[in-house]
Amino acid sequence: MAITLRQLEVFAEVLKSGSTTQASQILSLSQSAVSAALTDLEQQLKVKLFDRVGKRLVLNEHGRLLYPRAVALLEQAGEIGTLFSQGNGALRLFASSTIGNYILPELIAGYRRAVPDTPLSLQVGNSQEVINAVADFRVDLGLIEGPSHHPDLVTRPWLNDELVIFAAPDHPLAGRRLELPALADAPWILRERGSGTRDIVDHLLLSRLPHFHLEMELGNSETIKHAVRHGLGISCLSRRVVAEALALGTLVTLAPPLPPLYRTLYVVHHRQKHLSHALQRFIDYCQHAAGVDAR
Repeated sequence: MAITLRQLEVFAEVLKSGSTTQASQILSLSQSAVSAALTDLEQQLKVKLFDRVGKRLVLNEHGRLLYPRAVALLEQAGEIGTLFSQGNGALRLFASSTIGNYILPELIAGYRRAVPDTPLSLQVGNSQEVINAVADFRVDLGLIEGPSHHPDLVTRPWLNDELVIFAAPDHPLAGRRLELPALADAPWILRERGSGTRDIVDHLLLSRLPHFHLEMELGNSETIKHAVRHGLGISCLSRRVVAEALALGTLVTLAPPLPPLYRTLYVVHHRQKHLSHALQRFIDYCQHAAGVDAR
């Protein structure tokens, strides 16, 4: 059975207007096309929907049974068409932890004020998990803390982010003029491998140290902040992650003889992903918020 929405639309309009002639004018179809659609529908259902009384069509018990269901289907189809013509498809986002926990909440709040009717879902993981999900089409858009070299993904620079080295206020290195050997000898608490933050710290910072003492790896920035605050070691995270603790004085930054540490955050989507109006609008909003040309 291959009943079409057009056939149901013809049936409903014939019922409301009382004739194929009137229905053809309302639907902008020829009378023969209306009659053919109605005949095809009856043949597929194997019942007559109207009794033919002279030149009149009179709804029978089969037609009365079908009508409310046909109207419901036509209304649902209309809602679907309206949903996507307005660009209101649901967006599935996956962000690495710094972005998902410290940047996106404010950005999404602003976006929802500007576009209140777009459903959003957000997952948070590490950068490699984001890349895998985007590559497998499990999400529409990824936001990660370092470049992706996956051949199936389009990677767009998005936002600059500063990394800072920090410690507890009573740590032996706090307030001192640091040299690289002292920094290398300190116990380090770092994000797990696969994290965008860890990749950048390895590249920008640890590669410049003569050696380093890895005390522990943790999979959560909040856990790292608490471990550092309790004197278990020092760490390096986004300034956005530790901004509140720095303002309260529960953590302090260290100033080694190194240039400032900056990285670029990226937006990624699959190369074959159709960028719907809703998805492109969200990408544009993110880039505009960061002062970056989305194109």
